[in-house]
Amino acid sequence: MKNIIPILLLSSFMIVFWSSCEEASKPEAEYQAAANNPEFLHRSMKRLTDIIVHNTFSPPVASRIYVYPSIAAYEVIRHQSDSIYESLDEQLTDLKNIPQPDPNKKYCYPLASVQAFLAVGKKLIFTEDSIQVFQEQLYKEFKAMGIPKSVFKNSIAYGDAVANHIIEWTKGDKYHETRSYSKYALSDDPQKWVPTPPDFMDGIEPHWRMIRPFAIDSAQQFKPELPTAYNESPSSQFYKETMVVHAKGRYYSDDAIAKLSEEMQENIAIAQFWDCNPYVSHHQGHVMYATKKITPGGHWVNISALAARKVKSNFEETSMTYALTTIALADGFISCWDEKYRSNLVRPETYINKVMKDSKWKPLLQTPPFPEYTSGHSVISSAASVALTSIYGDDFSFDDTSEEEYGLPMRSFKSFYGAANEAAISRLYGGIHYMPAITNGVSQGKALGEFVVKKVRLKK
Repeated sequence: MKNIIPILLLSSFMIVFWSSCEEASKPEAEYQAAANNPEFLHRSMKRLTDIIVHNTFSPPVASRIYVYPSIAAYEVIRHQSDSIYESLDEQLTDLKNIPQPDPNKKYCYPLASVQAFLAVGKKLIFTEDSIQVFQEQLYKEFKAMGIPKSVFKNSIAYGDAVANHIIEWTKGDKYHETRSYSKYALSDDPQKWVPTPPDFMDGIEPHWRMIRPFAIDSAQQFKPELPTAYNESPSSQFYKETMVVHAKGRYYSDDAIAKLSEEMQENIAIAQFWDCNPYVSHHQGHVMYATKKITPGGHWVNISALAARKVKSNFEETSMTYALTTIALADGFISCWDEKYRSNLVRPETYINKVMKDSKWKPLLQTPPFPEYTSGHSVISSAASVALTSIYGDDFSFDDTSEEEYGLPMRSFKSFYGAANEAAISRLYGGIHYMPAITNGVSQGKALGEFVVKKVRLKK
């Protein structure tokens, strides 16, 4: 009898102990419903965007940071509806043998998906702790849903398994190798790009064409038409195209803008809305400071979020939206940068200052530090618009609030194509591109986007 009492007491203690460990657990249907809120993925993407802005990653590099976590998140969450969604395994270059969930274990796939997203994201940025703090807060929210400890543990482990596989995949894309390649070499050829005011920065990512593509066959697959032949004669086509930039894309002070026609004011508003320059320097006397904004790719990632939220896309479709859009963006930058450093064309600002002898002319927008042809925004906006249209349709109207946090008012569009076309023409209004870079860039981006949408199968 003396031995029975301690055993009974120990048993009672163990029951109380395990009950206290699992006391927050709730019925599976309840915690799964709470976890299946796509806002967890939206918030994670927004956190990544904020870090990209803070760290001032260039547009091509930012596209790489967006795409890998998006793919990781999608590869996890698709298992929640695997009869509907297709794996990207062997659909993207060198991506294969993605870890599968254990059929004998229970998972909370939204939790695992967010874990995969953030784990990959941390490896692609400079400040891992900035994601870690956010991650810890997010997991407090997941734990408060009453997810059983075993399910929580399984979910984190599976998210990590997929993340580690994707991280290993990133190592073969030649990004790290290109960090040690030579810088852009200046040329005395007047038609070649040279650094521009005010900071005369080196050419950004001259070897980005060597980055492994995701869906396209090669960086050269969507090589555009040649730009207009360089010519300094006032009667030449090139000179005439530059005159258009000179007239439509010049800088105006705020006071001067207020006195312009409504059409010119609208053109300026368009240029400023789609500026998306991650680093703009300002010089006032001996003082220099910089303003930071989202990249062109970041703008379209935010449009993806706006579209998904508008139609209340579920977690799986939201993840699919991010994955397809970021793949189109990443390949778009590889294709565009391939042409930029092949044609290596001089920017309007340089031509106007030197050839046209108008040394006081400067563009409305600060000229970004890389060659002119083709227009990056034209290429990647067109590619992204094709991707989003394939999911949400051609008549999808939306209010673009992407730039509100940077002090610019919302703009409304009747379709993704309409937004992409405005983004493209904004480069003329901003004074940083000739028209061929815009029109041919749109064609390049659309062709690439259509290829990606046709090749990358996300739904069965």
